[in-house]
Parts: sequence; C-alpha cells; structure tokens
Amino acid sequence: MSPVIFELFGFEIRWYSILILTGIFVAYLLIHFESRKFLIKKEFLFNLMFWALIFGIIGARLYYVIFNFDYYKDNLIEIVEVWNGGLAIHGGILFGLITIIVYCKKYKVNTWKILDIIAPAVIIAQAIGRWGNFFNSEAYGSVVEYKTLINMKIIPQFVVDNMYINGAYHLPMFYFESLLCILGFIIMIINRRRKYIKNGETFSLYLIWYGIIRFVIETFRTDSLMFLDFKVAQIVSVLMVLTGIIIIIVKHKKPKLDDIYNKIEDEIVF
Repeated sequence: MSPVIFELFGFEIRWYSILILTGIFVAYLLIHFESRKFLIKKEFLFNLMFWALIFGIIGARLYYVIFNFDYYKDNLIEIVEVWNGGLAIHGGILFGLITIIVYCKKYKVNTWKILDIIAPAVIIAQAIGRWGNFFNSEAYGSVVEYKTLINMKIIPQFVVDNMYINGAYHLPMFYFESLLCILGFIIMIINRRRKYIKNGETFSLYLIWYGIIRFVIETFRTDSLMFLDFKVAQIVSVLMVLTGIIIIIVKHKKPKLDDIYNKIEDEIVF
C-alpha cells in the first residue's frame, strides 16, 4: 500500500496528511453543530479551534521528536517533515488542552463546557486519523500468523493483506484503536444527552475511555515510544484515567442541579 496518493508539481500528496485533515474537518463540523445550541459565536469557536489545532500539531510533533531524539539529532531537517508521519496524539492532546484552557480563561468562558463540546469530536478525528498510520505502515502490533488475522472475522481483507510488514504479518493495532474510538464516540454522544450530566463529565469520559484503550493497545504495539524500559503512552494513559476519575468524583460532590451541561446560558461574546 503506497503512502502517496499522487504528486502535484513535484510535491507528494500523502494519505497520512489527507486523513489527518479529514479528521480535523469532521471534528470542526461536529463542534460547530453542538455549539449552536449554546449560542456560542462562530468567531469565538473558529479562533479557538484554529489556535488549538496549531499548538496541538506542534505539541504532537515535539512529543514524538523528544522520544525519538537519538534519531532526529542526526536528521534535524526531518523534524519539520510531519507529512511522513510522526505525530504523537498525547502531545497533541496536552498542547491543545493547554491552549483551550488559556483561551477560555481569557474570554471568561466555561472551560468545562467547551471541553465537553470538543471531546467527542476529538475522538472521532482520532479514529479517522489512525488510518493514516495504515498507509504509512505504522502503529502495528506483534507478529501473528495470517490465519489468526482471518479468524478474527472483524478485520477487512485489504487490511489483513497489508499487515505483511518486514517479512511477517502483524496485528493491525491502528484498526482496533480506530474501532474503539468510534465506539467511544457513540457512547460519549449518547451519554452527553443525559438531562443531569454535569459540565466536565464528557471530557472526563474521554480521558478514561481513551486512556484505557490506549493502554491496552500499547501492550501489543511494537513501535511504541519508550522512556527507559517503559512505554510512554501507557504512563500517560494511566494519568489520563486517574485524572478523569478524579474530575467525575469532584463534579458529583456538587448538588444535582448545579453545573449542568445541557443548561443554555448567555451567548458567548468577545
């Protein structure tokens, strides 16, 4: 499977870049649709997403480069070649989250509500973006037999055929993560419609859900970022789950009718 779709004026147009952009576009549409019922101005939303995206991409790349610095210190020019792959989602989440918090505080907007609006869109964007790893032959798991992949029944044949990497078949961990992200999106959207769900609970569910599935996925991946003898993504995933649980506990200590997500507030202006 070629990672390049076609060349345009000498530039390679890659599946990885197209799928990342597709995920971003879908996420923006979902965020825009949900934000309308809270009377959030489009200008505020667009500017927020623009800066969160910029710093999120920077963070995702820096995170990846830091934990692969032994390679990049001798190949500095490749640090900017993000179209070849190498965006770590945890770095993107961290930098994007910081940007959102700072921006919301600046304009005195309810940060928890904004995070709840964004969280389901982020996880579906991740589901789409994971297919970029497929075309780049990344995010695969341990070696297995061809028959094992076929017997799983849920893996499409074209995915099985392209899991033959470096002389052996591998588990398509990108595919499993994509499916679980889609399931998480569905759960979050349904749960967000509960009458008394509090601001921050959907974001917390994202942290817990993605933290758990990523921890499990990393158990089988063979191309993980490492810190000493530990997989970085598993360390961060544990922190995500614990943070999500703490937020939910704190939120549920408040009275039932306080800080309700589905309450319509005044129009957000700036």
